[in-house]
Amino acid sequence: MDASRRETLKGLAALGLGLGLIGTRAEAAEPPPETTRIRLVKFPSVCQAPVFVAEELLRGEGFTDISYVVPLVPGAGPGSVQILSDGQVDMGAYFAAPLAIAIDNGAEISVLGGVHSGCFELFTTPGVRSIKDLKGKTVSVLANESAQHVFLASIATSVGLDPNRDIQWDFHPAAQAKLLLAEGKVDAYLAFPPDPQELRDKKIGRMLLSSTVDRPWSQYFCCMVTANRVWLRQHPIAAKRVMRAIL
Repeated sequence: MDASRRETLKGLAALGLGLGLIGTRAEAAEPPPETTRIRLVKFPSVCQAPVFVAEELLRGEGFTDISYVVPLVPGAGPGSVQILSDGQVDMGAYFAAPLAIAIDNGAEISVLGGVHSGCFELFTTPGVRSIKDLKGKTVSVLANESAQHVFLASIATSVGLDPNRDIQWDFHPAAQAKLLLAEGKVDAYLAFPPDPQELRDKKIGRMLLSSTVDRPWSQYFCCMVTANRVWLRQHPIAAKRVMRAIL
């Protein structure tokens, strides 16, 4: 390794250590969380990885009683937000679009910040070459007002389609939706990891749109850190520490 590169790496290491010490001092100067108990929502979703990975960081933030609650309503639609609104959980990471519907319906929640950008991919049969081609077609998503449903409905609306009138929605679990797409019984399926990887591997359908890379959808947050509004007002420091651990 040449001297200049060695000195550069030493400088970067020193900078990282310095920032770490600054962060540690800042955290130590903060008041402790108002509670050592935190209840987080849990979904069978890759998007929840930051919430699970945060568990050890949450302990470092002062939480000793950490629990995860699974909603009775499957998926990350507005129905599953109900346990947060009801106070059965304190915080969680939810898909942005169903949160907007839940807030519009009066849910007692507050959205605090974004976790990551999108990861949906729209797979279609050969006859669908654009979003406008979805008019009159059958599209499979998890459930009515699910994250997939709201997301794709927003995309359809952006190109002039009426998602309630122009698209035939088919509600199926992922395993069945992938089979229907392979058999040509649905024209499109909005896939969520690891389904896009499986569809590519098996050469099922073609990827028409990716919310990870295709603008403007790649510019929007996918999952948002959200809190029960009453709990947030009572525990603002705890909420800040939970959000820091997740991010």
